[in-house]
Amino acid sequence: MKRILTLLFIVLAATEVSNAQFYKTDTVKQRKRYYADEPKQQTTKGFDRSKLMVGGIFGMAFGDYTNINISPMAGYRFNEYIAAGVNVNFQFAQTKYYYAYSNDVSDRYKYTIFGGGLWGRVYPVPFLFLHAQPEYNSIAEKHTQYNDPNPSRKFTSNYGAPSLLLGGGYAQPIGGNSAFTISLLYDVIQDKNSPYNNQPLFQAGFNIGL
Repeated sequence: MKRILTLLFIVLAATEVSNAQFYKTDTVKQRKRYYADEPKQQTTKGFDRSKLMVGGIFGMAFGDYTNINISPMAGYRFNEYIAAGVNVNFQFAQTKYYYAYSNDVSDRYKYTIFGGGLWGRVYPVPFLFLHAQPEYNSIAEKHTQYNDPNPSRKFTSNYGAPSLLLGGGYAQPIGGNSAFTISLLYDVIQDKNSPYNNQPLFQAGFNIGL
């Protein structure tokens, strides 16, 4: 079962939309080194809408293994070093197993995962970040066993699992205010029902400046 659940969190596609000005070197400070008499730049105090970050993980696959993944996220870039926000996880998956002597389905598993949590990032340099993401997911499992010629049997179970994903990533500029990002995370709690199943979670996506 955990092997199946691990597949739920393989990222098929990820898009992160953010204000990319903080992913680049502070050019204002650089200019001051050469133009000492340049007028002081005005800074915005309080909430700055341009620092909002939105995006998430969106993917799907169909066939004997079906997966639909809609996991949005939102956050705020407090400064050039720190960003934080919330994330929501929603996934549906279905897996079929067949009899060895025929093409008939022997078992069908359906999983619905819903949860969410918080996330935070620290950027020690503009192109590298450390990532922390505590979350809790509720999992509903439905198992149908086909016993031809006998009637099929159905089993259901519901359980939850806390997780703490820790790791880091890299952002590669690809032109303008955009960057390609990759990250590698690991659930350090490893609850017995964790969908991450003692496996690293790889994510790939984009940062697109608003």
